[in-house]
Amino acid sequence: MNCKKWLNILVVGTLFLTGCDNQNKDTQAKGKEKIIIATSGAPSPFSMVDKKGELMGYDIDVVKAIFANLPQYEISFEITEFTSVLAGLDSQRYHVGANNFAMNEKRKEKYFYSDPIFKNQYTIAVATKNNNIKQFTDLNGKSTEVTPGLNYATALELYNEQHPNNPVKIVYSEADLLPVLQHVETGQYDFQLIDKVMISQLITEYNLNLKIIELNQDDTDRIGSPYSYLLISKDAKGEQLIKDINQGIQQIINNGKLSKISEHYFGTDYSPK
Repeated sequence: MNCKKWLNILVVGTLFLTGCDNQNKDTQAKGKEKIIIATSGAPSPFSMVDKKGELMGYDIDVVKAIFANLPQYEISFEITEFTSVLAGLDSQRYHVGANNFAMNEKRKEKYFYSDPIFKNQYTIAVATKNNNIKQFTDLNGKSTEVTPGLNYATALELYNEQHPNNPVKIVYSEADLLPVLQHVETGQYDFQLIDKVMISQLITEYNLNLKIIELNQDDTDRIGSPYSYLLISKDAKGEQLIKDINQGIQQIINNGKLSKISEHYFGTDYSPK
């Protein structure tokens, strides 16, 4: 066999192998399961959109870190209204919800909860001059503005069922958190139930005239576990997905990645141990 003929065979063989390699890569890419993660882009710093229009935040970075260790999945994010996150999980339009979700027994019936990704402290925010509220039981007859479906809204609704003679005055709203807190600051509403890390950050950033009342364990239990989670659609795909996500969460806890994400956004470690 002359050199020219051998070279032709070698080139053809190389092209064949390259073609096979590309085909394998394409097959692998096509074989990845596509996962849509829904978020409302609020509240900051758990989920937000920066000045460039890019999605970022604690929950977003945690999701990216989890799926970086799950090469069988291809993820994408979709920003929608908070209530639409839950509706999309109901209809299986979305597979994962990333929105600083707390534990909620009613919600637990409808969705898979991941292992916790954040540990926090529940508080009541009131105007600095407000001395009438010192604990949860002081909320009777007081007013607040809440987003429907939040764990705080659910806790207050249950509390009102138990105290029908002098219920909390609940005004449902889709307003962003900052104007909601400003409404408390000006006295339009009496209080706001909120995570300590969020209220502390907003008071500092916007110089809000608010004070923080930390809830004791009994009052914390009214709202639920002081952790936040990812929600996963409760279908056949979700059964495997929740196992893989929990495996990924444990991995980023063990390697310290979750602590680093927390320190980046909050200046301290709020990762569950």
